[in-house]
Amino acid sequence: MKKRIVSLLLVLALAVPMTACGGQNKKIEGASYIELSDEKITIDGDDVTTGTKEAVYVANDIVYYEAGKDFTYGEGTEADEHSKEEADAHTVVHITKPGTYVLSGKLSAGQIAVDLGEDAEDDPEAVVTLVLNGVDITCNVAPAVIFYNVYECGSDEEEGATKEVDTSAAGANVLLPDGSTNHVRGSYVARIYKSVELNEEGTEVVDSKKLHKYDAAFYSKMSMNIDGEETDSGVLNIWAENEGLDSELHLTINGGQINIVSGNDGINTNEDNVSVTTINGGWLNIRVDGRTGEGDGIDSNGWLVINGGVVNTVACSTSMDAGIDSDKGIHINGGTVVAGGNMLDHISDSEQGYVVFMFSDKVKGGEEITLMKDEESHFVSMPNDYTYLLMSKASFGDEGVYTLWKGDKQLSVIETSGGGMMMPGGFGDGQMPEDFEPGQMPEGFEPGERPEKSGRFENGERPAMPENFEPGKTSGGVGPGRMPGKKVVLKK
Repeated sequence: MKKRIVSLLLVLALAVPMTACGGQNKKIEGASYIELSDEKITIDGDDVTTGTKEAVYVANDIVYYEAGKDFTYGEGTEADEHSKEEADAHTVVHITKPGTYVLSGKLSAGQIAVDLGEDAEDDPEAVVTLVLNGVDITCNVAPAVIFYNVYECGSDEEEGATKEVDTSAAGANVLLPDGSTNHVRGSYVARIYKSVELNEEGTEVVDSKKLHKYDAAFYSKMSMNIDGEETDSGVLNIWAENEGLDSELHLTINGGQINIVSGNDGINTNEDNVSVTTINGGWLNIRVDGRTGEGDGIDSNGWLVINGGVVNTVACSTSMDAGIDSDKGIHINGGTVVAGGNMLDHISDSEQGYVVFMFSDKVKGGEEITLMKDEESHFVSMPNDYTYLLMSKASFGDEGVYTLWKGDKQLSVIETSGGGMMMPGGFGDGQMPEDFEPGQMPEGFEPGERPEKSGRFENGERPAMPENFEPGKTSGGVGPGRMPGKKVVLKK
C-alpha cells in the first residue's frame, strides 16, 4: 500500500473518536469513565469491583520481577528485583472488554492493564482506546500502562515485511485530548522464564521460553496508535526507569505532545526486521538521561519512518547510541527532525533533505551550535554531550552560503546551488534542570501549562512543551556522505 493512502486511512479511522471527544469536558458517546484515586476508583460514578468478569475491575496482582529467585527464574539481576511488599502496594486497574475508556485522576502506586484474553490477537473487534484525560500514574515495579492482549493488525513474519504499514485497525489505541496533561512514571519487568532447559550439570540455562518481559514505562505487546486532537495540545509526560514508550510490533504516532525522559531507549519497537515506528504528526521530545549507561532516543528494530510532526531527541551522552536508530532504515519524508548522539545511522531514501554534523570533539551539553544563512539561523543546545547531529526540515534545499558556528567560532562554510539543505527558523529554547529526576515534577510545573510561541518557525510554531521539561533546545543521527572532523554534510 502506498504511503499516501496509508496516511489517509489513519486520518479517516481516527476522525470519529477525535471529533466525539473535542476536548477535556465533552462526553464521548458510549465511553466508560474511570476516575482514579488512591482512596477509591470509580467507573461511570460507581465504585469499581473486584469481580474478574467485569469489564473493569481492580486487584493487587501486578506482574513484577520477584526478589529471591534462582537463575532458573529469569534473566534479571538484583537491580531488577522487587519485594512482594513493593508489588502488593500497587493497585491494578484491569480492562477486559473492547471499548473506549476515559481515564482521569491519580494513582500513586498502580497500573492500567488492558487484557482482552488470549483469543483477542486474532479478533478485529478486540479494540481498546484509552483516552488519557488528566491522569497521574506511578508504578515502581512494572510498566504504568500496559496492553497485553488486544487485536494485532500486523504480522510478525519477516517475509513480506515493509516500512509501509497501516495500523489504523490496531487493538491498542491512546488518545490525548486537547488541553489535557498526563503524567506516567513507570518501571519495567526483566525477562521471566516460562520454561527452561538446563545444561547437563544443571548449572546454566541453555534454552528458555519467555513468560514475561516488559521493558518500558508505557508498553504494548501489540501494535499501538497514539493520537492527539485538533490542536495537538494534549500532553503525555513519561518518566521511565528503563525504556520510555515501547511496542512489540508497530507504533504509530499521529499527534499530541509526548515528552519522554528515560534511562534507556526513549522509544523502542522491538520485533527484529519487522517493526515500524511511524511518526505522522504531533510533538515528540526525548532525552535519555543515561542511568542505565546506554540508550538511543528512538530505536526501531525494523524501520523508522517520519512523515510529519516535530521530533526532538537526544541519546545517552556516554554510550555509542544515536538520537534516531533503525536496523532496516530511517526514512524522513516530512516534519522537523533534530537528533543528537554518539553514533551514526544511515538515512535511507527520504523525500526530505537533511543535514549532518560530525564533530571531532564532543559538543558538551549546553554548548550552542548554529547553522546560518544570511540573517537566518538555526541553533541547537542540548543537555547531553554528543558527537553527531542530524537536522531535517521541509525548507532544506534552498541555494546559498551556509556557515556553521560553535558559540562564536566559525567551523566551516558550505555553498550550495540548491538541492542541499537549509535551516531557517529554530526550535524551542530551555534546558532540562540539572537536578531533574524521573518521578519528580519540575518546580513550577502546572497541568496544561504551555510556553508562548517563539516565532522562530516560519509558521510561528514550535515544539510546545511544559516549562522546564524540554530535553534541550534540539537534538543526532547521520546520513551518507559523512566527513571526518568539524564538517557539515549537506544531503538531499
